[in-house]
Amino acid sequence: MSGGPSGGASAGGGAEAEAEDRGAGAPGVTVVVASRDRREELLASLARHRAPVVYVDNASTDGSVAAVRERHPHVTVVPLRRNAGAFARTIGVRRARTPFVAFADDDSWWAPGALVDAARVLAEHPSLALLNGRILVGPQERLDPVCAEMADSPLPPAPGVPGAALLGFVACAAMVRAEAFLATGGFDPVVRFPGEEERVALDLAEAGWAMTYLDDVVVHHHPSPRRHAPDERVRAITRSSLLTAAMRLPWDRVAARARRAVAAGAATRAGALDAARDLPLALRARRPTSPRVLELLDLLERPGGGHARPAPVREPTPAAERGEHP
Repeated sequence: MSGGPSGGASAGGGAEAEAEDRGAGAPGVTVVVASRDRREELLASLARHRAPVVYVDNASTDGSVAAVRERHPHVTVVPLRRNAGAFARTIGVRRARTPFVAFADDDSWWAPGALVDAARVLAEHPSLALLNGRILVGPQERLDPVCAEMADSPLPPAPGVPGAALLGFVACAAMVRAEAFLATGGFDPVVRFPGEEERVALDLAEAGWAMTYLDDVVVHHHPSPRRHAPDERVRAITRSSLLTAAMRLPWDRVAARARRAVAAGAATRAGALDAARDLPLALRARRPTSPRVLELLDLLERPGGGHARPAPVREPTPAAERGEHP
């Protein structure tokens, strides 16, 4: 596959790789990128994608749309009038015309060969809805710590599906089966960003789909220096966690998350207040998860349980910190 510590090839790309790979590309795959006000990172990363690209712009004010249309005329550009958060990715998947969609941020890209390898795995395993690749961070290609957690997942593997079973994922390193993603709602306008992945993962599991982590499919992430302050991010993640809980978890678990958020500090308390303001939106979309999926969540809640423990927030390490793209 695309493996090796550096993804089996240079993390570079540029115009020559772009021109070469647009012709062959990854069959059956579209790359969906959502971005807001990060024009320079966006322009650089778009040249690295080796498949058709749908770029959804979240109401940028820095000229990103015009610049992409000029510099990357092959890219399908979908400008939004308002910032839709992670829901912009769902809009992008709806515009794609391929069975598989790989997500990328404006500061990330799939390693050479990774799109082909991931699409092959999805095609060979019809029960698989989502594949998460290994994330290498920065020019030093440090392993994102969340990948070690995913690789050590305690969840029972799906029969015949390679890799480690998941009940959570990192959007910028995920390829989805478009049909399954859209049938379960995709990223929604309630949760927005960050922390948008949890509800999608719960709904895919509820519908009986498998999700897997593959260590030899590589995604590069060079975090942009332009991102929210840590407290702002903690606040936003807490909001997402509580709204997801209100949409999908039993009320005792919702209350437990809320209590932890209120007790954890000023940033998480602010996130809880934000969630309370949007609670009516979440309640309109409430559809409690089944005991079967809750049992999987319980496996992850245990000490050392892995990648998707339903705590209200976890401080990101510098290597794992996500850019504030959508």
